[in-house]
Amino acid sequence: MKATKRIDMENLSLNFVEAKPGLTDREAIEEANRCLYCYDAPCIIACPTSIDIPTFIKKIASGNLKGSAKTIMTANPVGASCSRVCPTEELCEGACVLNHHTKPIIIGDLQRYATDWAMQNEQNLFEKGASNGKKIAVIGGGPAGLSAARELALLGFQVTIFEAEAEAGGLNTYGIVSFRLPKKVSYWEVEQVRSLDVTIKTNTRVGFDIKVEEILSQFDGVILAIGMANVPMLGIEGEELTGVYDAIDFVKETKTAPISDKFKGKNVVVIGAGNTAIDGATCSVRLGAENVKILYRRTLEEMTAYDFEYEFAKQDGVEFRWLTAPKRIIGNENGDVTQIECVRMELSSPGADGRRRPVMVEGSEFILDVDVVIKAIGQTRYTPLIEQFGLEHDGGVVKINSVTHATSNEKVYACGDVIFGKGQGEAMVVTAAEQGKKTAYALYESLVKRITETA
Repeated sequence: MKATKRIDMENLSLNFVEAKPGLTDREAIEEANRCLYCYDAPCIIACPTSIDIPTFIKKIASGNLKGSAKTIMTANPVGASCSRVCPTEELCEGACVLNHHTKPIIIGDLQRYATDWAMQNEQNLFEKGASNGKKIAVIGGGPAGLSAARELALLGFQVTIFEAEAEAGGLNTYGIVSFRLPKKVSYWEVEQVRSLDVTIKTNTRVGFDIKVEEILSQFDGVILAIGMANVPMLGIEGEELTGVYDAIDFVKETKTAPISDKFKGKNVVVIGAGNTAIDGATCSVRLGAENVKILYRRTLEEMTAYDFEYEFAKQDGVEFRWLTAPKRIIGNENGDVTQIECVRMELSSPGADGRRRPVMVEGSEFILDVDVVIKAIGQTRYTPLIEQFGLEHDGGVVKINSVTHATSNEKVYACGDVIFGKGQGEAMVVTAAEQGKKTAYALYESLVKRITETA
């Protein structure tokens, strides 16, 4: 595998330092002054959280970095993380009018510049709203849950977040690789929420450590923002062998445990072609793997990973094997992975989701020598918890009213990946953040505003 200059084979931990440097002061000022500050800026429309992009850029140009960061974070409570992980070339930068003349404003980098300043200078950007006397439980402290909690606190609710992990932040803390999104960024966003007197109870699993009935009886409303669970089984022989990893757990380990050299010199295969698969592959490179291949049963056109993720992986020397599916994993007498048998695929007519269906090519089996297999074929759902709340769902996708965001239980609302349906591509952090905000507003309308207006 062709290694890049940023891969350090001697000190592997250096490979997990943030890969892309931020803008210098001079670069930020020069870029901010390129902005045309459009009156009806298409970049705002293209942003799922509707950040006032011309305003935050103009504040950078005038030296008002706190004001710039506040403009960003007001619209997007996880705006620091999104500056690093959003597919900006498809969203705000893709809509920039300068695309037709020179090159678009690097909006994501400017957003990072402003929020990095606020983070480095330990700025608290918001104050809790006057109490309205209502208590809300938010189940899940990921992007959607944090966004909902922040907005609820500004609206005067007393908010408690119940988080199953040791730290809040969800995907941003545990599920996106450190060299793209360091934990300190997610931690700062969590502290912005906590500073509004939001209680965050970590290591607390609703349905186990606290009963669902207690939540429903103790709070005036509940927001379910539990995301998705682990990677499902491949359903093939050999999954129990040592050396087969769940991609979600694998990435989490690189962010929570000391970096080890256990992948050094190994041959790694990643199954799947979403953003998590890319993370699994690029993490493997940084852990010293000799060769890393991504196997995908469809083609590049059907791949759900962002374009910039794909380019990033190619720069790291990751190989892509399209129209290839695993058939069985082969091990030795010690139970260690040694090979994987694959089969070639071809695409037939589109299925119900509009995507062409992969079909196995008979007699096309072949063997790859491999030491590690990483599964990244999507995620399962927290169906048992959803059913403890008694909510209507479709295979773990909670059904909500598109206007009120309420579930089949009028006291329970839902947002984020728990309502993200099948066949919709890859869920985005920025979309979850916007859903969290809208759900908070809908809950305010139901519990406070409507009651006040009719009193």
